[in-house]
Amino acid sequence: MSVLIVDYNLSNLGSIRRSLEECGVSPVVSDDPGKLKTANRIVLPGVGSFTDGMANLRKLGWASALQEAVWEDRIPLLGICLGMQLLAEKGDEGGTVQGLGLIPGEVQRFVPEDSSTRIPHVGWNEVRKAAGNRLFEGIPDSLDFYFVHSYHFIPRRKEHILSTTPYCGNFVSAIGVGNIFGVQFHPEKSGRPGFQILKNFLKV
Repeated sequence: MSVLIVDYNLSNLGSIRRSLEECGVSPVVSDDPGKLKTANRIVLPGVGSFTDGMANLRKLGWASALQEAVWEDRIPLLGICLGMQLLAEKGDEGGTVQGLGLIPGEVQRFVPEDSSTRIPHVGWNEVRKAAGNRLFEGIPDSLDFYFVHSYHFIPRRKEHILSTTPYCGNFVSAIGVGNIFGVQFHPEKSGRPGFQILKNFLKV
């Protein structure tokens, strides 16, 4: 299996690569969108702002190449943290910015419920999975995963929600439609449950 990790200068590539190696594959880290043609799976990681993420994806030629790979070639893609947010139609960080538009919805900043709610949301938190989704197969409900983020994805369709997390009310922590998946938490930092998420993605 050929697994491509997208390098667009906003990612912690080393930990993602090592985690996938632990799952039994030898991923390729590349800054060349042309490599998508030989990939069986795509991982879009990311750390930073929506605005910078989309600017880099467009500048380096990834945006249209990713859209073609998942829509036309039907290659499964997993977005992680910022990578999940970039799947949206738009984000409001630094003004309205158009995203990849791979899953209908938008990314907004958390609105604290009260003074005790800390933003950014950092640390371990519960993930409540939706019934019958492939990404969480074999993972017990309500396990903790590791998060670091100030913005969250609001999908337009409830059927695209794969999990939620009870923070700032209740935010969507995983999404999916067809061959496209996203997780707001960091599976590479979430121990065995995180590795199981990666293994499940490799099997879809």
